[in-house]
Amino acid sequence: MSAGSESTRHNLAEKLNHLFQAVVPAGRGPYGNEEVAQVITAAGVPISSSYIWLLRKGQRDNPTMRHLDGLAKFFGVPQAYFFDDDVTEQVNSQLELAYAMRDSRIRNLALRAEGLSPASLDALLAFVHEVRKMNEPQTKGGEPRKG
Repeated sequence: MSAGSESTRHNLAEKLNHLFQAVVPAGRGPYGNEEVAQVITAAGVPISSSYIWLLRKGQRDNPTMRHLDGLAKFFGVPQAYFFDDDVTEQVNSQLELAYAMRDSRIRNLALRAEGLSPASLDALLAFVHEVRKMNEPQTKGGEPRKG
């Protein structure tokens, strides 16, 4: 990673917390530390929920490779997610896309766009961009625009 991209670096706690927020089973809330610890321990890597809590709070930042491997497998990410910021950003982009694709309307839009010409895709993207701008609050001098 270049020195110019230093601002995109994240520590272990931030990366782990992001996984807890981004990898959420459909139809329920996020995983808890206890649930993650039980599944990883059952897979043969003993880890406690309190240790996971310490990792998430940044009070421990040097877990064993076995713990990192267990966490990576649980969340379905490569172990390099915790070491390589380029891998972290790539995986986070994939997680964001997967999260967006949970919405059936977004899936339907993407599926209907498949097969369109490049010019049609560009027009559709421009339209979506304009709709997004219309949905963002308009401000003038820091005050919401009345209208």
